[in-house]
Amino acid sequence: MKYGFLGCGNMGSALAKALSKTTTDLLLSDRSGKAAVLAAELGCAYGTVAEAAACRRVFLGVKPQMMADVLRPLQPALAAHKPLLISMAAGLTVARIEELAGCRLPVIRIMPNTPVAVGKGVILYCCNDLVDEATLADFLNDMQYAGTLDALDEKLIDAACAVSGCGPAYVYMFIEAMADGAVASGLPREKALKYAAATLSGAAEMALVTQQPPQALKDAVCSPGGSTIAGVRALEERGFRGTVMDAIIAAYKRNVELGK
Repeated sequence: MKYGFLGCGNMGSALAKALSKTTTDLLLSDRSGKAAVLAAELGCAYGTVAEAAACRRVFLGVKPQMMADVLRPLQPALAAHKPLLISMAAGLTVARIEELAGCRLPVIRIMPNTPVAVGKGVILYCCNDLVDEATLADFLNDMQYAGTLDALDEKLIDAACAVSGCGPAYVYMFIEAMADGAVASGLPREKALKYAAATLSGAAEMALVTQQPPQALKDAVCSPGGSTIAGVRALEERGFRGTVMDAIIAAYKRNVELGK
């Protein structure tokens, strides 16, 4: 098989769904058997961890704390097959993945986020010197339906992941809070959630397309003495920006801890 998945949780499942749009040459594995349902849905294979490790390219879809226990018994097979390893484990460097694998192998480290499930993800990546240009280009092509892929110096990945990897959770909280405020003001919840989510999506797209500074885009919405600036003032009084900054910094620090 071209791709094997060691573990197929939320992120692994999302990536498998995206990959299935370019290839069904996939083998999913997990300890619970839940991946069998996804394999049937995607029209790909389901097998054992050992079978997945024998694939040409192996996604490491397990938590950082579990990586050593998963890779240790597979070291002889990895040394024999020498697959390309694709790690999505927060905090674990390429060098650490090589160490846990027991030998030097080509490694691509990716940090995706959950919107890959709908083709709107952000996937940061770096790789070691054993990954040749043709292999990387083929991998990026296979991942094209996952979202935006961006190469990044590995030393910056922990900080970037605190934004793109953790950020969706904060966005969902903001959508929920906006909707709750609208419901408190009399709007039906179904419409409040729809409007809040669509507004964030549109505002984000406008920032990407226009490439204007966020401050300029914000100021363009704030009429003198209007309702928007009244809301901005309420957010500022409650430390909105400082709180968001603290959340990103806390996530970054935890990413660094996971890699130790």
